[in-house]
Amino acid sequence: MAALASIAETIGKAGSYIRKHGAGFAVEALVNFVLPFLIYDLSRRRLGDVHALLASSGPPICWSIVEFVRRRRIDALSILVLAGIALSLLAFIGGGGAKFLQLRENLVGGVIALVFLGSAAIGRPLIYQLARATISRRSPDELGEFEALRDNAFFKRTMLIMTLVWGFGLLAQTALACTLVFTLSIRNYMLASPICGYGAMGALSLWTFWYARRQRKRGAERRAAAAAAQQAASGTAPTPAEIG
Repeated sequence: MAALASIAETIGKAGSYIRKHGAGFAVEALVNFVLPFLIYDLSRRRLGDVHALLASSGPPICWSIVEFVRRRRIDALSILVLAGIALSLLAFIGGGGAKFLQLRENLVGGVIALVFLGSAAIGRPLIYQLARATISRRSPDELGEFEALRDNAFFKRTMLIMTLVWGFGLLAQTALACTLVFTLSIRNYMLASPICGYGAMGALSLWTFWYARRQRKRGAERRAAAAAAQQAASGTAPTPAEIG
């Protein structure tokens, strides 16, 4: 019964989230999938593949710029979005055929994946910075509690694992997209690529939600056990940083 209640609660939360953000998802799909495909399909005979692809990139890039300007905040999340916009613009500068153009566009995801992996390699996981930016926007009151965990060994390990999973996941998605460039026609690629891209992002997001929830539960259990053990020994509770 407890498992059924948990499933029902999860489904209820998912339904509430979809109702709240459904319009945003619809706009994202329109700008990043429907419009680019229609622009390419309607203009390729008149403009050719390369110029039709350039034209089809207009709505996603413009939408990214508008969203960045609308938020008007400079933090790790905004910098990552801005870097993606800049790399997307650079991808469409220069010569080459349509396949080469598609490959350059996909390298944006590869570069972002390397940023994730590089941040993990130097001990400053990017997931921590992105989570901090999200929390500061959503609930500034929770920011202090989140930052207090920064030196907690268990918390640091969680941020590292999440960053590595996102880095390797985005790298795998980039490799798949590059493979599709050479195995599908441009038109079919434009149909399949967004599905693969959104599928990968959805899978990574669902895993992140599950993993973060599991780690929060484990962290709470560790803190409770450590507090009980120390109270039994000395009557004082340990600080969060002492619980690794």
